[in-house]
Amino acid sequence: MRDAVIVEAVRTPVGKGKPNGSLAHVHPVELLAHTLRTLVERSGVDPALIDDVIGGTVDQVGEQAMNTTRYAVLSAGFPETVPATTVDRQCGSSQQAVHFAAQGVMSGAYDIVVACGVESMSRVPMWSNVPAGQDPFGPGVAARYPEGLVPQGISAELIAAKWSLSRAELDAFAVSSHQRAAAAWEAGRFDAEVAPLDGVSRDESVRPGTTAEILAGLRPAYYDPGFAERFPQIEWNVTAGNASPVNDGASAVLIMAGETAERLGLRPLARLHAFAVTGSDPLLMLTGVIPATEKVLRRAGLTVGDIDLFEVNEAFSSVVLAWRQETGADLAKVNVHGGAIALGHPLGASGTRLTTTLVHALRERGARYGLQTMCEAGGLANAMILEAVR
Repeated sequence: MRDAVIVEAVRTPVGKGKPNGSLAHVHPVELLAHTLRTLVERSGVDPALIDDVIGGTVDQVGEQAMNTTRYAVLSAGFPETVPATTVDRQCGSSQQAVHFAAQGVMSGAYDIVVACGVESMSRVPMWSNVPAGQDPFGPGVAARYPEGLVPQGISAELIAAKWSLSRAELDAFAVSSHQRAAAAWEAGRFDAEVAPLDGVSRDESVRPGTTAEILAGLRPAYYDPGFAERFPQIEWNVTAGNASPVNDGASAVLIMAGETAERLGLRPLARLHAFAVTGSDPLLMLTGVIPATEKVLRRAGLTVGDIDLFEVNEAFSSVVLAWRQETGADLAKVNVHGGAIALGHPLGASGTRLTTTLVHALRERGARYGLQTMCEAGGLANAMILEAVR
């Protein structure tokens, strides 16, 4: 079986997903097209050689409907012969695109493929694809879970309660995310991965001045008297400060066979080493990162101690801290340049955003193995291991 390598990885800056956000004026197709265009410019690869473009988008409706990835390919100026498709595995959509792309290369179905993702939450708000009063789950799910499933914020609260995570711990982790992100920007560590767009060159949600005292003053974001009665164990510690914001952004990685990279004279950033995807309790919903991490390590024949850097999506502080308790990972190696709480979480773009940050961090630090994992709505998670190429 052939190996699959990443030869380039780029992302837009991440804007606030609000009408006044720095990227709210940019159509989602154009957000994604910008990363595709930059990807081929920086790599020097002729886009006519690309076998497929696989993109992730969560709310596929309105301006993000009709196979957004295909129209981004056309807007980017790629030949009309380059195909594209759009996938949805919720927050892990573009990480799943990486899995599909790499597996296609390894199997021989592709030689060169792009994995990417986009979400404009200012223009297409979360849940836009579910009209008011409509049920996206159906009667079978209702029968299986007669008490009803819950929103992600309640799942984050249930995780905090189950793993005995205090408000102070959640807030401290969030502060660390902002501090790391701010430090990374000041040190120029994002320069190699970010493709400025329309005068926007930095992530808009990073708050360098955030402190534990400021976050302590925020009210619970998801308090609901009905859920409080149903789940008396919840202490209501999840706030807007220790959860990811809503954002706009796009990201893309260029994947090819190692032999193709050699033939084209390209130096790979990393080899895609192992993959895993798993389902978990849809009530807790966000804990799949724990079994997914165990599964991908087992497939790779590695241990947590072998991993130099981790990217664990910061949907909520409680998700990462529960994962850390169960895996024993060193938090000093986790999201070393900050995570989604600070950098932002443009849903469909987050998977390849994490990959982009991880491959550049591996090279910068001279590290060998990186592990990326993401929780996803419905009780799902992806995990993969990258190995730096020297």
